[in-house]
Amino acid sequence: MLEAWKNRGKKAAPLLGMLIFPVLGAIYALTNKVDDKIYNLMTPLDHAIPFVKYFALPYAVWIFYIYVCVVYFYRKDLRVYYRSLTVYTLSALTCYLVYSVFQTTVPRPLLTGNDPFTQLVSYLYQRDQPYNCFPSIHCFSSYMVFRLLAASKFRTRLNLTLVGSMSFLIILSTLFVKQHAIMDVLGAVLLVEVALAVVVLTERLFVRQAVERERSRGTYGA
Repeated sequence: MLEAWKNRGKKAAPLLGMLIFPVLGAIYALTNKVDDKIYNLMTPLDHAIPFVKYFALPYAVWIFYIYVCVVYFYRKDLRVYYRSLTVYTLSALTCYLVYSVFQTTVPRPLLTGNDPFTQLVSYLYQRDQPYNCFPSIHCFSSYMVFRLLAASKFRTRLNLTLVGSMSFLIILSTLFVKQHAIMDVLGAVLLVEVALAVVVLTERLFVRQAVERERSRGTYGA
């Protein structure tokens, strides 16, 4: 019995890596404030996008969705799981750096009504200041889980459809609830592509160095 619990503990130990999420969340709170200068990246197309309160639901469940995807990666492939944590951390820290020197905002609509969806939007607005917009954390993380799944060996038509649809819905929600602008979305996608490229190249470098060390040992031993 004790040995079984030890084995379970060892197997679940990688999940401790997810503790990085609350740490990054605490850092986010420090950057979510007005700076000396604030920018607005709204375009005519952004102004043409209507406010749709129903999109508050996918927007609100975003972080739980990311958690589910990351745990799914853990169960399917530890390499993809660790890659997701690394890309998320690198992307989030890059966002915080951008927020500290290039703070942006998105004008919010005046809320009317007392229905559940309007109340949910009001709660989201109260919980998060209208700053830290470019790049969008909602968008980069939603795109990231789809991107990693699409490049994985365990992708299927079903999981690609489910994750792709939910990620797309969350990204759309950031525009329809007026939390982000189109530039925030584009910046998020570009951020993930750059961060993922850096992580993949670093992984390959470490693997190459490990292979070379093994070859050197083999030659020395011979």
